[in-house]
Amino acid sequence: MEKDLIIKVEDVWKTYQLGKIDLTVLKGINLEVSRGSFVSIMGASGSGKSTLMYIIGCLDVPTKGKVFLEGRDISRLSDNELALIRGKKIGFVFQQFNLLSNLNALENVVLPMIFQGVGQKERIERAEKLLAEMGLGDRLYHRPAELSGGEKQRVAIARALANNPEVIVADEPTGNLDSLSGKMIMGILKNLHEQKKRTIIIVTHDPSIAEYAQRVVHIKDGRIIQ
Repeated sequence: MEKDLIIKVEDVWKTYQLGKIDLTVLKGINLEVSRGSFVSIMGASGSGKSTLMYIIGCLDVPTKGKVFLEGRDISRLSDNELALIRGKKIGFVFQQFNLLSNLNALENVVLPMIFQGVGQKERIERAEKLLAEMGLGDRLYHRPAELSGGEKQRVAIARALANNPEVIVADEPTGNLDSLSGKMIMGILKNLHEQKKRTIIIVTHDPSIAEYAQRVVHIKDGRIIQ
């Protein structure tokens, strides 16, 4: 049913201007994501999967077409309006972790809450709880350089959850991890879906990672093929 959709993408095209050349990366994408579902967007490098993720995650807007988040058309919003929505509705997990190297784990998780006006006491308590849930209760004051890849990604997941978002978007979340750490990260994401009822969207080229999802969407040359 329409009311159960959290994300709806309608005939989305994305074209980048590279000097005098127009490069069309997305070509008429249609996609619906139900609230509380676990979806994997799978494709090779250059398929358009990351561009689609940026548009779903309010990091970019389409050249043509519409994107709805909880029924609201977000495809023509300003950068500031998109940033406000991102801060409240969407948590991001990136392949490169994107942690601030000069901040410790606790400070990295606290940071998004500052921008949402959460009080200091609540920020710290929430960050400590999230890191403890990630098995990092003894790593609160370690900086990224003092953490393993798997630990960094768990900090990144805690940060993504800081403002209690509806949607978690993960871009190749195991791409920089060994297989054991990768399984741990996917286990955490699976638990967030099953136990916490989060909507999870993973972008990957790895079939073994895509298998964790309820539904796999294949993208090739800017079009959904399956």
